[in-house]
Amino acid sequence: MKRRALPVAAAFTAAATLMLTACGGGDDTSGDSDKIAGSDQGTEKPSKSAEPSGAPAEDKPDGVDVSLPKDMNLVFDWEKPKDENEAAAMDDAANFFRAIYRGVDQRTTKDASVAAYSTGDGLKYARTQIDARLEGDWTATGTRRHYQATTRSAANGTSVEIAFCVDSSKFYGKEIKTGKVLKSEPSIADYDHFKIIMLKVPTSDGLWQASKVFVEEKAEQCR
Repeated sequence: MKRRALPVAAAFTAAATLMLTACGGGDDTSGDSDKIAGSDQGTEKPSKSAEPSGAPAEDKPDGVDVSLPKDMNLVFDWEKPKDENEAAAMDDAANFFRAIYRGVDQRTTKDASVAAYSTGDGLKYARTQIDARLEGDWTATGTRRHYQATTRSAANGTSVEIAFCVDSSKFYGKEIKTGKVLKSEPSIADYDHFKIIMLKVPTSDGLWQASKVFVEEKAEQCR
C-alpha cells in the first residue's frame, strides 16, 4: 500500500469548496474578488529556515534550512506571477511544503522551517502531517509534483490565495525500520487540488506564511 494521502486533507475539502472561488482566471462570479477566505488571520513572528530538493536559494531562502534528502524530491512546476507579492507568496508556499517534509525527514514538528512558513491553521496542518508519519514510523521518497498554479491577491496586499494541483503518483511512503517503499497502482487518489492562504509577515521583509490549507482529494481536474 502506498501511503501518500495527507491524513487531514479530507477535513479541509468541504471548506475549500464553500469558502474559496477559482483564483487567477477571471471566473470569479462572487462579486467580491478582492476578498480571500482567512485573510484576516494574524501571523506569528518567524525565525525563518529554507528550502528542499528542487528549491531555490541554495536550501536557505530566508536563512531557514528547508533542505531535503536527495530521494525526497518536491518539484514546483509553475511559473511565477508578475506581481511581486504573489511571486513571493508562491515561493513561500513551496517552502511551506518543503518545511513539512523536512519535519518528516528530521522526525520533528518543531523544525525551524515549520514555524517560519506557517501560522494558525496552516501550522496545525503542517504538524498534523508530520505527526501522522512519526506515529506510523515512516517517511517519504520519490517525486511529488506541484503544477497548474494560479494566484489571487487581497486588496490590502497582505494575503494571497494560491491554488494548484499535486501529483503524488511517484511519491511513496517508506518504512523507517525496514526501508521498504510502499507502492500501489496509480489512480485518481494520487491527485489533489490545494488552495492555500498565504499571509505576509509584517515584521519580516518578504516572508509569507501559510495560514489556511484547503484540499480537494481525488481531483479530476488535476489528471
